[in-house]
Amino acid sequence: MVNYQFQSDRLQDRNVFDQVYKEYHKVVYANIFKLIKDTAIAEDILQDVFFALWENRAKLDPDQPVSAWLFVVSYNKSISYLRKKIKQSICYVDSYDSFHLVAEEIFPDKRLIESELNMLEEAINALSPQKQKVFRLCRFEGKSQKETAQLLGLSTESVKDYLKQSRYFIKEYILSRNPTGGIISISVLVMLMAL
Repeated sequence: MVNYQFQSDRLQDRNVFDQVYKEYHKVVYANIFKLIKDTAIAEDILQDVFFALWENRAKLDPDQPVSAWLFVVSYNKSISYLRKKIKQSICYVDSYDSFHLVAEEIFPDKRLIESELNMLEEAINALSPQKQKVFRLCRFEGKSQKETAQLLGLSTESVKDYLKQSRYFIKEYILSRNPTGGIISISVLVMLMAL
């Protein structure tokens, strides 16, 4: 795996971006498609992911592999799409009684994903307030450890330590509430380990 680093020169950054795209677009697309199962939407999300990479290239931590960033952003964008789709589907149901009868046939995976995401959110909310801030800034807002440290007035080592402790806590939290280790729980844990 090559370590890609963006510079402040747009032309060099374009060349690095092209290399990253060439190396990772197929695997990122495959990960998105596994969740979305719609080629057109998966392609749109793939485009959004690489657009976000271009927009945030100066903020990336050069010590972290770009592949991990791409995986997390593509996962988050895919899950956001699924959440929005579920919420839109629920809005069109007049009676929730009839919805529950049909929901398992229409949305079995999406309901499971929503349940797992709620469990992940519960785990994050169970962290200390400072660890929550660090985790959300680094993992959901795409801030580097250095940026997070500056924003919160912490050392970079403290941020790294908080992230490590948070990953361990979240992993244990999810496993304790889902000991059978469902497919989505495993993917959430894999995502956490990749960070």
